[in-house]
Amino acid sequence: MSDAMALAWRAVEREGERLKGHSLRELFARDPGRFASLSFAFGDLLVDFSKERIDRAALDALLALAEAAELPARRDAMFAGERINTTEDRAALHSALRGGTDEGVAMDGAVAAHEVMAVQARFLAFAEDVRGGRCAARDGGPFTDVVHIGIGGSHLGPEMAVRALRPDHDGPRVHFVSNVDGADLADTIRGFDPARTLVLVASKTFTTQETMTNARSARAWLEAALGDRAGAHLAAISSNVDAAGAFGIRRGRVFGFWDWVGGRYSLWSAIGLPIAIAIGAARFRRLLAGAADMDAHFRTAPPCRNLPVLAGLVSIWRRNVMRCPSVALIPYDQRLARFPAYVQQLEMESNGKRVARDGGPVARPTAPAVWGEPGTNAQHSFFQLLHQGTDVVPVDFIVAAQAREADADHHRLLVANCLAQGQALAFGRTRDEARAEMGAAGVDEVTAERLAPHRTFPGDRPSTTIVHHRLDPRSLGRLVALYEHRVFVEGVLWDVNSFDQWGVELGKKLADRLRPALDGSPLPEGVDVSTAGLIRHLDRSTAR
Repeated sequence: MSDAMALAWRAVEREGERLKGHSLRELFARDPGRFASLSFAFGDLLVDFSKERIDRAALDALLALAEAAELPARRDAMFAGERINTTEDRAALHSALRGGTDEGVAMDGAVAAHEVMAVQARFLAFAEDVRGGRCAARDGGPFTDVVHIGIGGSHLGPEMAVRALRPDHDGPRVHFVSNVDGADLADTIRGFDPARTLVLVASKTFTTQETMTNARSARAWLEAALGDRAGAHLAAISSNVDAAGAFGIRRGRVFGFWDWVGGRYSLWSAIGLPIAIAIGAARFRRLLAGAADMDAHFRTAPPCRNLPVLAGLVSIWRRNVMRCPSVALIPYDQRLARFPAYVQQLEMESNGKRVARDGGPVARPTAPAVWGEPGTNAQHSFFQLLHQGTDVVPVDFIVAAQAREADADHHRLLVANCLAQGQALAFGRTRDEARAEMGAAGVDEVTAERLAPHRTFPGDRPSTTIVHHRLDPRSLGRLVALYEHRVFVEGVLWDVNSFDQWGVELGKKLADRLRPALDGSPLPEGVDVSTAGLIRHLDRSTAR
């Protein structure tokens, strides 16, 4: 770590010590203009950090830390197509997929923007052909259902977006299968007509274990009903055209992407084909345009007004100054039900690292655990822990100013709950306030005194509130890109490579070694006694 970085980190930690004895109640009482000074806008998108346990002096120290980490230079290197993914010797140029790079950005001698536009035009044309019935079932009829088979980034992004944009659906019904548990595929296709079903197989290498197992079962289901016509009901998103061809998918129905597109950043690529089938090419382009808007903002806005920069710095503050090991993401929007899972992968796979870019140990804790569910459902499950638990869990709230549904009363109640939860987390309820409230309700003094500790809320629980006008393709693209770039900012300050994921490899390799033993083959050499015992137990249970 450079001397400048060490000094900047110490300055941030001093700000944390200074604020440690000051509650959010105090901070708001001292600074009536706190909302104005700690809320930041980009278009109709507003991000309010005023309920985080920071002030302007702490934010200034964080901005100095970003400068010491050379964040602007690292950001520019990413957008320029430099090979910032050093462990895999790759660029991380997902922004090129949405028109977020210069035309002249070149990788391996190819002009990325030109390639991207050609591939994009091709898979969007296919989507329109499926939607319009020009790409039809073997008997000439239209496809009514599309089953997308993938896992990880090739699954979570499209599934999240298709669910989020349900009001825009005007194509075939789109369904998703990811788990190698056979129940996932069986439950998804139950009742479907194979003669009206298109199966998309999404695997960059066309070797992903879970995806190919599900794909083989789906193909067998098609073949049982359609015989040698089943191939007309298959398409693939993969860079391995030969393997897809061997599987029975014609070359014209294989849509590729590049090694500089990480799975968790790939919904903007041909991996987004199921999104385009659901909502159409024009709306898909608006999704890309929203992300490109945020790319331009991240590239050009001053750090002190740059939403991804500020969001990343607040995340660093939560994790390394407040020492919070987890973060809750609560969208007050049922259609964003899968957004917490999407961000969970984005954050934890990108920055869940214990090794710095130079191969040495990281200097401080990295990614928090991310979890969450939509409000208001979450209020009736785990919000008890958020308000009165022993651990402080920062919260990101997301809410739209305007619903896409006609019933405004529903939306007013939804928004009121979102705002109330942020208020309750920040300011809580003192013991005296709890007693007074019970007294006003007619509870006798002895009972009120006994119950007061249970009805006291400590408050001082930080949250960020993100407000946008309404959820549509463009606003979703902008929101996703905000979180992508926030994760990048965190990675720069933690000095980790946010674009590899070696942590997913070992378990998959061990599963390949263990699978034959579950079919009766001898145990692999060197297997531990616990795993051996479990295999023997499973073998006995299967034989019953």
